[in-house]
This record gives sequence, C-alpha cells and structure tokens, in this order.
Amino acid sequence: MQDEFICPDWPQPSGVRSLQTTRIGGVSPPPWESFNLGSHVGDAPRNVAQNRARLGARLPTEPCWLEQVHGSCVLDLDCVAGGRSERDGERLGNAPRHDMPQADAAVSRVPGRVCAILTADCLPVLFCDLDATVVAAAHAGWRGLCAGVLENTVRAMRVDSGKIMAWLGPAIGPAAFEVGEEVRAAFLAQDPHAAHAFRALGAGKFLSDLHALARRRLAACGVVRVFGIAACTVTDPARFFSYRRDGRTGRMASLIWLAEER
Repeated sequence: MQDEFICPDWPQPSGVRSLQTTRIGGVSPPPWESFNLGSHVGDAPRNVAQNRARLGARLPTEPCWLEQVHGSCVLDLDCVAGGRSERDGERLGNAPRHDMPQADAAVSRVPGRVCAILTADCLPVLFCDLDATVVAAAHAGWRGLCAGVLENTVRAMRVDSGKIMAWLGPAIGPAAFEVGEEVRAAFLAQDPHAAHAFRALGAGKFLSDLHALARRRLAACGVVRVFGIAACTVTDPARFFSYRRDGRTGRMASLIWLAEER
C-alpha cells in the first residue's frame, strides 16, 4: 500500500517541518478520489472538511488556504490576523471565497504557522533558510513562474538568498507538459538560455520542463540549494491528482512551517 503522505527528502534544518499530500487516504468520491483538499473543485463541502481535518491532525495549526490565481503575489501570513484566512468549516465547496486572500505564495516567521499551496500539475515549491527563521511556499504554474512568483517569494523571506534552500514538489513532468510557442516565447524573452527547458515537437508545440525552469529562476536570484522529487503528476494517477490528465479532479497540498519547539 502506498503512503498517503510524502515527507520531503531534503536537508531541512531541525526547526523546520514540511509535508506533501497525495490523493491517497481521504473520503472524497471520484473524480476527487480520495484525499482532495481543494474547496473550489466541486467536491462536497463535508468531504473537503473531513480531508482537511485528517491533514490537520499532522499540523500544529490550520493552514492559511489561499485563493491561488496563477500570479506572483506573496502573502505574509504574519500580517494576517491569527495567520488564518478562514474559519474551520467555512467557505468550502463552491461558495464565493471573498474572505480568502488572493496570492500564489505565503511566507511566515512565526513558529506553528503553516504555509500551504494547493496543486494538481503546477509546481509547488517549499522554502526555508538555513537558520530556521523563515519558511515559505509558492505555487508555480508556468504563468506564475514566468511572472516572478519564485523571485518575489525569495525577496519576501528577507534573508540572504545564499542561506535559502528550496524543495520542488510533484508536478507535470517534462515528457507530459506540452505547451505552445507563446509559452516558450514568454520565458525566452526574459532568459534566452531557458530554451534548454523546451523540446520541439513540431507544429509550434513544445515539451516544457517546469522543474528546470524553476531551478534557473532560483539560481538567478541566488538560491543554489535546490532539492526535489522526480515525480510526474500526469503519469502517476495512483498517487497524484492531475488537471491536465483528468480535468475535473482534486488538489494536493504542499506545506511547511517552523517547529514550535526547538
């Protein structure tokens, strides 16, 4: 039986905790089977609440769930009252989420405050510094990646980028992520050497490597301690949700926080 949680394999400091969920171990029926944590994908609110409660048993506090918009905004959770954007059980299902902050990354320096990102093909990136004083999580689909969400997250951490490490989570892999010329052109306009992350298929189509693009962006802003998991969400339906593969599907969470006890 496969594990329902992935513990990121990286040399995080002893004062940092991180966790990656899979689609395994929840209560949601198909097409969200089964550990769906997304409150905006059509799953019944009670199912999402039960799944989040199960996740919550492994966390010090309820995460601050974001309304992710494929942008580059970073939310400082320490400036949000209590570090939370919604009360337990509220705004689940397809109800309007006006009380949820719009952002595609979150940062915190408060022990026990959980940064969380939801994905189902986009690249989740977790950050911490070597001294365990700050953590962050970023949602890096190609639009957010191109718009600078990783660079903005590094800046928001307000520490020397040479002391930052990053973990790249499960995402659509380089053999599955087909894009058009406009996507390639958008990256090359900022970094001509990003061409190495694209492989031509013909007829204006390319295969793109999100992990490689993220590593280039991180290296450019001084983050060279980069780790990750070689897992493609599209080609592993037993473990991962994939929007590109299934369309209507659930969401996984990538989470990081500072330990309350050092």
